[in-house]
Amino acid sequence: MKLPEVPSPERYSGLYVFDFGDQAAIGYTADEIAVLLESEKYRHGKVYRIHRALPDGTMELAGVPHERFQLEDGILFYRSTSEAARADYEALNRLAADAPPPCRMKVQLARLQGAAHSELTAIIFPAEFTHEVAGWLNRLGYSGGDFVEGGPSQVTNYYEAGPVIISRQQLWPAADDSRPAEEVLATTHLAVQRIPA
Repeated sequence: MKLPEVPSPERYSGLYVFDFGDQAAIGYTADEIAVLLESEKYRHGKVYRIHRALPDGTMELAGVPHERFQLEDGILFYRSTSEAARADYEALNRLAADAPPPCRMKVQLARLQGAAHSELTAIIFPAEFTHEVAGWLNRLGYSGGDFVEGGPSQVTNYYEAGPVIISRQQLWPAADDSRPAEEVLATTHLAVQRIPA
């Protein structure tokens, strides 16, 4: 796979490369990759995340399985009392108002019937953003929950348990640089999809 030369390659860290087979394009966001994979024409393409890019043009790529773009991940912050769970929920929403998350995210204050720690705050997000969300929570200094569980299987278990949602909030990143699906599909011939600022 041959990548095009790009100005300021270090700015491409965190973006994606899509290998169409006959050519590759650089500079996609995770949401744009999801658009390509959902299309019949490009569903067999290969996806790489740019983990590190150096000013000399050297790039460290990691292959990303297609399923990763359809999977939800999450972190569940369990409490033994509804008051403590509500305090966690409100604290997270307050912090997110000042420092938005790295991706779209559902935040739910919920109750699980019959569980020892039945009260919780759940955050659910696209699995491709797991590392970014963990870093974001660390930077916020968020420390909710008496105990915490996370991962795609925990999200599945949470849904299957039929939680009673007491309150919910949808969080959005500060800036969503993703283009509309029509534009993503119309520009697949371009080797460089964007030049990050």
